[in-house]
Amino acid sequence: MEALIQLKDVEKIYNIGDLKVTALRKVNLEINKNDFVAILGPSGAGKSTIVNMIGCLDIPTNGKIYLKGQDIAQLSESELAFIRARTTGFVFQSFNLIPTLTAIENVLLPSIFTNKHKFKKERARELLTKVELSHRTGHKPNQLSGGEKQRVAIARSLINDPEIIITDEPTGNLDSKTGKEIMDLFTELHKKDKKTIVIVTHDMELAKIAKRRIYIKDGQVIKN
Repeated sequence: MEALIQLKDVEKIYNIGDLKVTALRKVNLEINKNDFVAILGPSGAGKSTIVNMIGCLDIPTNGKIYLKGQDIAQLSESELAFIRARTTGFVFQSFNLIPTLTAIENVLLPSIFTNKHKFKKERARELLTKVELSHRTGHKPNQLSGGEKQRVAIARSLINDPEIIITDEPTGNLDSKTGKEIMDLFTELHKKDKKTIVIVTHDMELAKIAKRRIYIKDGQVIKN
């Protein structure tokens, strides 16, 4: 299998005043092309920190992270942002939509960081159709249900056709029926669109749809 992301002996230490907090301890992990991974563990285990590392949102205190064979610690913040915009799409529990923008404008946001922004509006319409929101393109977030907001967020994560979709508790704010619909969407993205999916979740039903389950406790991978 082709490794998209490799974490090698990764440690992350946060300095909070005079206190040092170790969030990750010697983590070794690979995410392969077209993988479907669920990351599980109790609150405070280090799941979100691992997501930040996998998504190139943060760099380790010690150890190495490779994205498609490239050591991200050697990159500037602007280089990291450039790579993130083209490689990774993010979906969060709280949706993170801009309240003053319409659904289609929110979907278009990540394309601002590419040189093809002006060509993406039709792509945004196609994605909103894909997530069954073609009738909501001009609606703002306060006019959408929780499930519709998450569908907009998923469409937004796909606008630059990334290889990897990273989701942090994507069904956490949804009822069970809507959560199941979102789970089905991720399964389709994996099977039909060949996306690499990484899901951080407490929801065992959501975790069951993944091909691999990785368990984190006290900043360490205890089962992979």
